[in-house]
Amino acid sequence: MERYTQFRDRGSGISPFLPVPSPDNATYLLVRVFLFCMRLPFLLSISITYFLFLQWLPLGVLLRKAVLWAILGIPGIWWVDLQIDGVRRGSLGQNLSRLPQGGTVIAATSTSPLDALYLGAVFDGVFTISYPGTRLVQQTSLLGAIFAAFSSPSKQPPQGAQLQSIGEILERYPVRPIVVFPECTTTNGRGILRLAPSLLSVPAGTKVFPVSLKYSAADITTPIPDSYIKFIWDLLSAPTHSLRVRIGEALRAPKEQAAIDGTAGDSDHVEAASVRLRSSQADEVALDEQKLLDVIGEHLARLGRAKYLGLGAEEKVEFLKVWQGRRR
Repeated sequence: MERYTQFRDRGSGISPFLPVPSPDNATYLLVRVFLFCMRLPFLLSISITYFLFLQWLPLGVLLRKAVLWAILGIPGIWWVDLQIDGVRRGSLGQNLSRLPQGGTVIAATSTSPLDALYLGAVFDGVFTISYPGTRLVQQTSLLGAIFAAFSSPSKQPPQGAQLQSIGEILERYPVRPIVVFPECTTTNGRGILRLAPSLLSVPAGTKVFPVSLKYSAADITTPIPDSYIKFIWDLLSAPTHSLRVRIGEALRAPKEQAAIDGTAGDSDHVEAASVRLRSSQADEVALDEQKLLDVIGEHLARLGRAKYLGLGAEEKVEFLKVWQGRRR
């Protein structure tokens, strides 16, 4: 692993791009093979039926969510440990405003294709793809978000990609939250990468909810692209998986930038920051804008009990060159 030393975070020594190995226990191999063979036909049949047919029908939100929960339940994702900042257990009904809803943005961690499935099943979100070099995002479907978790990161959007600001998507879908994966690529869940500037295109005053999703065991994360076979095996052969979800308090962007920076009261500064944050065409990030991204990144790290790293999607592109060269 010495060749990957350059892709460790200098402050913490964490390697967020390395895959998590599956438990090597020959005693339960037959059990895992049995579970895999039993679950695979059910998962394929319901997934194909939904993504090819049912999602195009006017089923209603509740029925759509029920099918997605069935897809999550087949591989044994039955236990979800959900905690919300500022909400005591048993009092969620009186604090629904602390949950993402229509007109808000979800800034979620990215570790597994299951991230999009869960956020679709719970919040019926509109999914986007972020890129390191632009504030604009590419809207995608749930299936597109799932495949994006298996894809290699790109430093720039692909040719022909239809890019738009988050504000434009919010206007188009006022009753659904917008899901953003600001790390631009998947990790093994051990750290939070540098965030893309896509969150800077969120309209003024819009709530941004940091959401952390972590899995146990972590072998169902997909930091290595195209790891379809390993993911399906790890997902279906284990008896069960647990999901830990943490939802942070909403941050408002960008009007509350002054409060975050400790410069409340300077109206000229706030107005200037607001203009820059709403400028979706500018690729360079100003100092106060970077502070806002760092605040969200620190919130995601705290929620996930991880570290906010100095690595980003650009470093993962270089890591994959070394990784693929070793495999060849």
